[in-house]
Amino acid sequence: MRVLGIETSCDETSAAVVSGTPDAMALESLVILSQDVHRLFGGVVPEIASRQHLTGIVPAVDAALRDAGVRVGELDAIAVTYAPGLVGALLVGTSYAKALAYTHDVPVVPVHHLEGHLFATLLEHANAAPPFTALLVSGGHTLLLDVPAWGRYTLLGQTRDDAAGEAFDKVAKLLGLPYPGGRPIEQLAATAENPEHGHAHYFARPMLRRRAVVTDEDYYDCSFSGLKTAVLHAVRASEKAGTLDHDRASIARGFQDAVIDTLVEKTYRAAKAHRRGRVVLGGGVACNGALQQAMRERFAGRGGDVFAPSPRLATDNAAMIAAAGLFRAMRGEWADPSFTAQASLPIPGLVSHSTTHSG
Repeated sequence: MRVLGIETSCDETSAAVVSGTPDAMALESLVILSQDVHRLFGGVVPEIASRQHLTGIVPAVDAALRDAGVRVGELDAIAVTYAPGLVGALLVGTSYAKALAYTHDVPVVPVHHLEGHLFATLLEHANAAPPFTALLVSGGHTLLLDVPAWGRYTLLGQTRDDAAGEAFDKVAKLLGLPYPGGRPIEQLAATAENPEHGHAHYFARPMLRRRAVVTDEDYYDCSFSGLKTAVLHAVRASEKAGTLDHDRASIARGFQDAVIDTLVEKTYRAAKAHRRGRVVLGGGVACNGALQQAMRERFAGRGGDVFAPSPRLATDNAAMIAAAGLFRAMRGEWADPSFTAQASLPIPGLVSHSTTHSG
């Protein structure tokens, strides 16, 4: 099966072609047009994003098809992100996908953006397949899932306020770093002195009580708003003392360490409780090298495997949408032409976490 994927949920206009089966996928092409204009505003401007998608979607799709050496009529399906995201941006992708599918008599498959992130790593690591524990961390989402099989997802925990990526962006702004903030903070934090020597700022790890038990409501959940406020106070204290230039890297390192320690421990709890030997990371924050290293070190003792996507597949991209769409298409889940964009919607097959655990 060969599937064209289209992604326009936020500020990336992307198209890709993926072929094969869910057990053996091949990425034939991938085009990502980034809207750097949003850097000027320190965040994504929905109206600008929608207009940029209108400009870029046809060239992106044409390039993806050309790179794969395939015509629209030769496709088995067209997969497109329909939720969640910016409604105006999503409408550009869904409207174009439906028109293209109708014109060439090709079935269309609506794909949930977060399910796409679950499939992204599979395109590079064949063993990143269920069963596994999944951590989805991006600018808009922080979710901890148990995945016994494709299409079956149990929500274990999530952020109660800011997403991890959102916290990175806000802290970057406090430190005078560019948007998006994940990469700049990681680079700055790497220049800080070793925190084990007592030189880095230390921030409390939110919702990581030592005596927490699996039946606690916050056992798997995260919260980053308080951490963001703590960084704000640290920045103001350094500004008042006239030492911010000296402290900036230390604050960045302390913040990043707190986020990573929280995410790693929550993921470890989930994998242990559900006896999963594999962990799959997804979303923009998943390409943070410090997070990947810490996660692998934490799971090395119990022989667990940690899989993370490359930066190109960690960002919003159409390859992951095509991969998830291929899975849905092989199950015969074709869309009714009346489907439309949704700003917020749970992942298909998602069920709530039960307080009953297996270990």
